[in-house]
Amino acid sequence: MTKTYDLTNGKPSKLILNFFFPMLITNMLQQVYAIADTAIVGKGLGDNALAAVGNISSLTFLIIGFSMGLGNGFNVLTAQSFGAGDHAKLRRYLGSSIRLCILIAGLLTALSVIFLKDILILLQTDKVIMSDSLSYGLVIFGGLSTAMLYNMCSGVLRALGDSKTPLIAIIISTIVNIVLDCGFIFLLKTGVWGAAAATVMSQLLSSAVCLYKLHKIEFIRLSRADFAFSLKLDAKLLKNGIPMALMNSITAIGCMTVQYFVNGLGVAYTSAYSACSRFINMFIQPACTAGYTMSSFASQNYGAKKYSRISDGMWVCIIIAGISYLLLGSVMVFAPKFLGSILIDGDEPINIASQYFRICGVAQIAVDFLFIFRSCVQGLGKPFIPMISGIAEMVLRVGVIVLFIGGAGFAATAYAEIAAWTGALLINAGAYFYITRRKLGISRHRLHRKHAAKPVAEIG
Repeated sequence: MTKTYDLTNGKPSKLILNFFFPMLITNMLQQVYAIADTAIVGKGLGDNALAAVGNISSLTFLIIGFSMGLGNGFNVLTAQSFGAGDHAKLRRYLGSSIRLCILIAGLLTALSVIFLKDILILLQTDKVIMSDSLSYGLVIFGGLSTAMLYNMCSGVLRALGDSKTPLIAIIISTIVNIVLDCGFIFLLKTGVWGAAAATVMSQLLSSAVCLYKLHKIEFIRLSRADFAFSLKLDAKLLKNGIPMALMNSITAIGCMTVQYFVNGLGVAYTSAYSACSRFINMFIQPACTAGYTMSSFASQNYGAKKYSRISDGMWVCIIIAGISYLLLGSVMVFAPKFLGSILIDGDEPINIASQYFRICGVAQIAVDFLFIFRSCVQGLGKPFIPMISGIAEMVLRVGVIVLFIGGAGFAATAYAEIAAWTGALLINAGAYFYITRRKLGISRHRLHRKHAAKPVAEIG
């Protein structure tokens, strides 16, 4: 049997760090090839092509973010079953998850391809970049099933405590993606659709690596019975998955609204915003990874009824997020022009991007801590709270951009992000402290180890 990793026994800090670092490298590599993809497009095809690719990013987050949230919600139940040692239930969850994901992947692919042009028009996409936006988006959304397949397979592995196999998969796919990017754009002269094709092909390869590892784990080898339709089981999965999927999509709608206003400022601003988004996504990865780690750790220990360990893990992840803020937030504050010049050629968009980096760099701690608290709440089986926080994010992001874009200009985009991060953090942090202290009985200052040995009532 291929090894899986139990997060319910052993020193929490050691377990978390062993899980965290392979996953951090995995996520950073994903951002590296996203930035490499952007740099190759920007340097090889120009700022208009870069703007076209960036213009699709918020829509990509809407569609792929929905599927990722769905899979993450499903995998919380998988991790809880694994922590409880109930492999039969784990297989039923997994079989039903696969069946549901196939249906949803087909529906999302069809809708995103059919309505892509209409959505781009609604986003005020400039005519100069409309053709490239369409060609890039059609390939990305046409290959949506490959992204969903990888996210599901890697999510199951993380639920079982394995963060190393997704790392191997991403190392391979990153190399392949960069090679294909260069080949399509510089040798075959495909334009932006070649960069999209390289992304889809590399995702398929990373999925194959994860599938191979899953096939070798004996206790999750599925039978036909595990795929049998069960309304009760499907409802439980969807009850946990849909709120997390909607949280991502609601957040994405807020980001698309910001993109709408940015596009209205001109192509230079669209290029700058694209570059800023790429770097922000990369710099929040350590905290985001700590959040995923916390979700797996909390889910397994909740399933095993070892509640006091959850608070131990939380402190480790909070420290990781704090270190990430000090190191990476300072780069945005003190070296904003250098960051902008990596992806952008013109002086105007570099100066525009620098303004955004300085403002967001100061407040990055809010989003770093948000990932930790939100992921823990999800791992405890309370997906509706993060969904509510997603609604708050959207309202705050849209409200700030509408109110301040006229007076503050592009800086309003940064203020909108900070408002959204802070509002969502307050909701999830409040929920975490309520659940752990009132429902699970974990003390404020010192953990009561008796809760690890004696179950309390399930969270309602």
